Amino acid sequence: VDGPNASQITPTALDRWESRLEDVFAGRPYDMLDAALFDTVSKYPVDIQPFRDMIEGMRMDLKKSRYKNFDELYLYCYYVAGTVGLMSVPVMGIAPESKAMTESVYGAALALGLANQLTNILRDVGEDARRGRIYLPQDELAQAGISDEDIFDGKVTEKWRSFMKNQIKRARMFFQQAEAGVTELNRASRWPVWASLQLY
Repeated sequence: VDGPNASQITPTALDRWESRLEDVFAGRPYDMLDAALFDTVSKYPVDIQPFRDMIEGMRMDLKKSRYKNFDELYLYCYYVAGTVGLMSVPVMGIAPESKAMTESVYGAALALGLANQLTNILRDVGEDARRGRIYLPQDELAQAGISDEDIFDGKVTEKWRSFMKNQIKRARMFFQQAEAGVTELNRASRWPVWASLQLY
């Protein structure tokens, strides 16, 4: 619901995207962008489900502006960002010498997506609040004694600082989980992932 094309993201548009996605995976690309995606999915063992899930996350974003608890927020973060990790692993490739279980490499990629999205949320609290949205767990805000109005007013108090430290800790935990998977990727794919880990 943010970004330059936000007004064009409607339920109808998302239904159309999903239909086109199905067509791409069935070998029927519609335009040049679809053809580029088709080229990728025909060369690499990319699964359609993370793409479907990402569209579902966009649908969620159109309907929801609050998240009751971290379980709800986790699901949203999976949909809009964890899916990117799952889409990327087949293209980046797992190193032939890797002894890691495939599931653990995908788990690390998922963790990186979650960590990045949680970081986005923490960076964009003010911007999201100006759009009437709060992507922080409501139960944890309540436990910290922070109201929606406090966030909308941009109040920075000791309670807020303490709350944010805990949120940052959680994001860092996901970054740590992600680190374990980087060395399992093909050598040529490692540097971009390391860069995102270090710079994000």
